Amino acid sequence: MFRLSRYLRAIEADASSRPTIAVKPDVPRYKPSGPVVIWNLIRRCNLTCTHCYATSADRDFEGELSLDEINTVMDDLKGYGVPVLILSGGEPMMHPHILDIAARAKGMGFYVGLSSNGTLFNKENIAEIAALDLDYVGISIDGMREIHDRFRRRVGAFDEALRGVRLCHDAGIRVGLRFTLTRDNHADLPSLLKLMRDEKVDKFYLSHLNYAGRGNRNRARDAQVKMTRDAIDLLIETCLDDIRSGRHSEFVTGNNDADGVYLLHWVRRSMPDQATRLEDILRRWGGNSSGVNIANIDNLGMVHPDTMWWDYSLGGVRERPFSEIWEDTRDPLMRGLKSKSRPLEGRCAVCTHLDICGGNSRTRAWQLTGNPWAEDPGCYLHDDEIGVSEMPPRIDVTPYSKLRNRAVVGVRFGR
Repeated sequence: MFRLSRYLRAIEADASSRPTIAVKPDVPRYKPSGPVVIWNLIRRCNLTCTHCYATSADRDFEGELSLDEINTVMDDLKGYGVPVLILSGGEPMMHPHILDIAARAKGMGFYVGLSSNGTLFNKENIAEIAALDLDYVGISIDGMREIHDRFRRRVGAFDEALRGVRLCHDAGIRVGLRFTLTRDNHADLPSLLKLMRDEKVDKFYLSHLNYAGRGNRNRARDAQVKMTRDAIDLLIETCLDDIRSGRHSEFVTGNNDADGVYLLHWVRRSMPDQATRLEDILRRWGGNSSGVNIANIDNLGMVHPDTMWWDYSLGGVRERPFSEIWEDTRDPLMRGLKSKSRPLEGRCAVCTHLDICGGNSRTRAWQLTGNPWAEDPGCYLHDDEIGVSEMPPRIDVTPYSKLRNRAVVGVRFGR
């Protein structure tokens, strides 16, 4: 996740000599005690969205972890030092024990977030949800009414999600909008940002499309380069305007670590005296942390390097504790992801900003080529922006295409 607000606040405060709580330039890169764990507790969902990485449906899926198993895993995660649990799905509100799970997680001291489509929040359950004291609820919005309902494949889904946003806000729950950018909904971004302000929403998360689940089958609808750049320009300008207006909203992006490099180029043009400071901060961030500081557990208890790797499993928590699976670098993908110098190819291998983006998303490369170390086709930076003049020779690596059958969750993604 790229915390746009944090970095813009840091350089804006420095430019105006105001105090800031952002990362200080003399502090080394922060290393969390354990990875952030995004946990897909359930695969069932009341919607069938076009870009769903879990390929969810409104039916029960066999073999999901029991409440006792979930509690055992939570105990292991806490002992391992995991600081954050993001409870997801499917639709996590459809899990029969979601309130108990969230309450236990909060009681154990985790930062607890809930990733929802928002349609199941209502006047009857909002008080119970508010009583959990969740740290954050993210509600997915794919555009304004017509576009959202089309993406969610249900008329009325937008109004139901917006009702959920309002109920959370009125109940004092920190709530945010989660938006996946594609060429079909990019034109709605300005309206969504206005909606955010009108509804006094705390946070806006822009996710780039990643090629997983139905998102992989629909990758032909991925945003074009100019659309992406225009969207990030708008997000930067909106964020900076909020900061200068004294608003405390938060803007973040995900699934494209090139955003950090793009911001650096934007600052070099618009606030050149702050570019060196920002570059130092971005290097400490370091970009993509799949398999290192980001982890995923799916509904069957299988562990993945992040949520977009559901067709590549590292092992199951029924057989081994998460803490043991996460430390095991005998797996070739995990060995590469945890390496200080990932064995990247193509543009990514020769990018002069590799220490900022970390090689970006490996999932898109994997889905297109079967090789996770190929250049990321989702990088929207121009060659001159990343210092590319010529391509290096191809590196011989493990033939990962032979490992595509390792999936054990019953999901197969088309190519």
